[in-house]
Amino acid sequence: MANPQNQAVSNEHGGIPWKHVVGYILSIVLTALALWVTFKTGFSKQTILIIIFIFAFLQAALQLLMFMHMTESSEKSNSLTGKTQTGNILFAAFIAIVIVAGTVWVMWAGHAKHDHHKMEMDHGKTEMDGHKMDKDMEGMDH
Repeated sequence: MANPQNQAVSNEHGGIPWKHVVGYILSIVLTALALWVTFKTGFSKQTILIIIFIFAFLQAALQLLMFMHMTESSEKSNSLTGKTQTGNILFAAFIAIVIVAGTVWVMWAGHAKHDHHKMEMDHGKTEMDGHKMDKDMEGMDH
């Protein structure tokens, strides 16, 4: 007779990994929804950013659960292993938040500086055009 333990192992390693397939499909759906919200809706930029951040958070959680085996544990695990894993997750979340917030901050600061520089250039151009106009008017007086 077949050993039930061996049969469970063969079922686990053979066939289609449905958990991964479902996770992959859900990841594609979340990405497609974020793109749709960005390109096909009339929401304000702030609303779009909030929706994208929500989708990103959901996708990160989905990938941790479906692909990183966060819910799986071995029989030998103890509370120290669980605490270490939780600490690693919190540290990774902190690093991700710092990277995203830092990127948004740098892009915002660069955009603000670019707008300020553009306003100076436009202001200088107006003054130059005004100078040119005054000289043209002087030439017409003679």
